[in-house]
Amino acid sequence: MPILRLLAPLALITLLGFLALRTDVNALKSAMSEISIGHVIAGLALVQIQIAVSALRWRFTAKQLGQQIPIPLAIGEYHVASFLNQSLPGGMAGDAIRAYRMRNAGPGGWKGPAKAVVFERLSGQMAFFLLALSGLGAWPFVIGAEDARRLSLQLAFGVGVLVLAAAIGLVCARRHYPKAAQISEDIAVVFLRNKAWLIQSTMSLLIVSTYVATFFVASDAVGATLPWTATLTIIPLCLIAMLIPAGLGGWGTREAAAIALWPLVGASATQGLAASLVYGGLSLAGALPGLALITLEAIRGKPHRA
Repeated sequence: MPILRLLAPLALITLLGFLALRTDVNALKSAMSEISIGHVIAGLALVQIQIAVSALRWRFTAKQLGQQIPIPLAIGEYHVASFLNQSLPGGMAGDAIRAYRMRNAGPGGWKGPAKAVVFERLSGQMAFFLLALSGLGAWPFVIGAEDARRLSLQLAFGVGVLVLAAAIGLVCARRHYPKAAQISEDIAVVFLRNKAWLIQSTMSLLIVSTYVATFFVASDAVGATLPWTATLTIIPLCLIAMLIPAGLGGWGTREAAAIALWPLVGASATQGLAASLVYGGLSLAGALPGLALITLEAIRGKPHRA
């Protein structure tokens, strides 16, 4: 829609202006100068684990839907998608391209791969939100009991509304749209049957743990060592902020969230910005094999065919 295409860049410009106003340039330079090679190696290793396990989760999801993806292909395509997600507007363009590049992986063209990509991303986003909800008990250590109680009620209300809306939407869809029954069946196959819930939750937990650990490494790299409470409070909110499609792969929204949240745990807003920038840099650098893959394809003149 034209209005949405207009609002996204305006939101990004507003965020950039907010970041510029809140940034102490000298303090930012000082924080970035503390980064060590050890932090970089640790961060890049975590990103590789993150991408590899995400690729295995995608492969498992596709297998549940009757599609077979070799492990090397899954990891390579996930590197490509991760790089493009962080480089193109919206934060999900890489996933759309991942589905398209896999269009020849089985019968039915791109629809089967697209379904696997959607469900795989849904698994990851549910893990983000569950992590944020599980941290409600830790917020009193960060903002005080009264404010934490208010936040808990607001989050519980919001989640309740979302769950209710999803349930009503699913019931209405099943009654009026025949394909909705197939979607319900696919959800059951991907997430529930034959202990799929155990495999999905285990992999998603490991993946989310690497996201959180990368943020800890990034923050420690700029001199802002985070307390344990950050695991369940400010970091999950930063990760969720990355899902807002207002910038490039979470850039901008993540930094704005870090500026607002890092002072809650005793760090400065500038350290929050620096930590978020380092986190983004590590994530982008870790996805560079994807750039190498599509560059090699372009040089050879042979686009990928799954």
